[in-house]
Amino acid sequence: MFVTARAPVYSVATRFLLLVSLVFGALVTASGQQSTAGSTRVARSPAASDSQASDSAARHPNGVAVSPFIDTILFVRARLGSFSPEARAEAISARVQKLASAPFFSADSLRQDSTDTSVDLVYGDVIVMSITAADARLDGSDQRALAARYQAAIASSIQARRDRTSFTQIATNVALALLVLIVLVAIVLVVSRVFRRSHAWIRSQKGRRIQGFRLRNYEIFSADRSVHALLLVNAAVKWLVVLIAVYLAFPIVFGIFPWTRGLAETLLGYVLSPLRKSGSAIWNYIPSLFTIAVIVWIFRYSLKVLAFFRDEIKRGSLTLAGFYPDWAEPTFQILRVLTYAFMLVVIFPYLPGSDSPVFKGVTVFLGVMFSFGSSGSLSNVIAGLVLTYMRAFQVGDRVKIADTVGDIIERNLLVTRIRTIKNEIISIPNSTVMGSHTTNFSSGSADAGLIVHSTVTIGYDVPWRQVHQLLMDAAQATGLVEEAPPPFVLQTSLDDFYVSYQINAFTKAPNRQAAIYSELHANIQDAFNEAGVEIMSPHYRAARDGNLTTIPAQYLPGDYVAPSFRTQRIATPSTGAGE
Repeated sequence: MFVTARAPVYSVATRFLLLVSLVFGALVTASGQQSTAGSTRVARSPAASDSQASDSAARHPNGVAVSPFIDTILFVRARLGSFSPEARAEAISARVQKLASAPFFSADSLRQDSTDTSVDLVYGDVIVMSITAADARLDGSDQRALAARYQAAIASSIQARRDRTSFTQIATNVALALLVLIVLVAIVLVVSRVFRRSHAWIRSQKGRRIQGFRLRNYEIFSADRSVHALLLVNAAVKWLVVLIAVYLAFPIVFGIFPWTRGLAETLLGYVLSPLRKSGSAIWNYIPSLFTIAVIVWIFRYSLKVLAFFRDEIKRGSLTLAGFYPDWAEPTFQILRVLTYAFMLVVIFPYLPGSDSPVFKGVTVFLGVMFSFGSSGSLSNVIAGLVLTYMRAFQVGDRVKIADTVGDIIERNLLVTRIRTIKNEIISIPNSTVMGSHTTNFSSGSADAGLIVHSTVTIGYDVPWRQVHQLLMDAAQATGLVEEAPPPFVLQTSLDDFYVSYQINAFTKAPNRQAAIYSELHANIQDAFNEAGVEIMSPHYRAARDGNLTTIPAQYLPGDYVAPSFRTQRIATPSTGAGE
């Protein structure tokens, strides 16, 4: 405790309250700091050398701040013997804090004491700091004038500190803190009331303004789900507002008291520092963002030009030698993918964080995952491209792929989908299509027509010309069979007991083959039944006696008579009395 002859006189009660407040303040401000010896002078050399002063000025051009009470009161620039500017600033701050905690401090008791090498600022028998010639030279002023300025700054800061930690000021600060808390409670109550009303309003709008959300025929959110989602948002916004109000109230309360003012700045820094950094990053990123926008605009209109040529080729307005109109769409899709890939390569350097190791690592990881995951799919994609430019089939064609027969309903880069005549949807990977043989029943049917054919076997006893005529009549009576070219019959084989006749007819409805065959077979049966010709495959045994020859009558001699059936009785031995 420092006692001076000019200390002011206080009443007993005032002294007690002031003493309590100052002791409380001293305990808070002096925590964690090292006490310094008050009765010893700072060891120093007889004179600071010019080289030491120059080195200190070079390392600390603005000096080391002395901030005993958060705010800076002066700067230390020169060394003092073995003490660096940092050590001097720390020691001065500790002594000033100790003076501020003295219950009966008087600014008039802080005086100057001149020595041969320095001007000391002394309070009682404690040297608060020493001002050397090096300090004055680095400051560009007179040694005593600098000491007077430092003396006034120290006395002013201590007095301001004491004023802030006085009983009256503490009571005022407590009252302000209570006022802030009351306002906070009022804000929380008002916010709760407002959001309770909004909660009730949302419930009341069910079935009126809140009727759910539908996308075409699919109900994404029903009215109940929409109300539930809005209530969750309402509650989340309510608690967010409350938390923001509480968080902002704490820095205000902490900023009222001098001992917690640093904590208030820290809490505000948690919010303001990220916002400041984010705002600065966004502002600095604007040129790159503008560059990305220009690149995207260029590539977008390039795709529009390609889309224009695609539409012209598809309509037939623009013809290119060797380039079919049905190639326009897949070629455009390939060019679009390549254009987007090239655009990403150009944009990549302008993306935020593209140079960071984390961004590069994630990019490599995604590339490796894509390579391993798409090894099978890539073969299907390549096969799909090959099939597109092979023009093996189109959507709507009746095809046979391996053992599957049906109509093509979809063809993309990965699979080909077929609908069979039984309305089954079969998905075949394009790589499998490439590895199998494909029969297209529709590719040539529009011009020459598809030939439907069926085979019957008739015995040699029926004249072949009659069979030909009956088959052609049956074919001409069949719907969806073309009149020209006319149907024709081929004898495909002369077997042991019968002849194989194949009826061939042209149709331009390859997708109706099942119905055409069914009607053709029915007409063949009708035609042969009406002519009295059996559709059968006769088989003969070697016994020929008495049998009519199978050669048609017009090929036999006029006096031909079928031989009679010859029989021969074979005598059997007598069995005795029974005969």
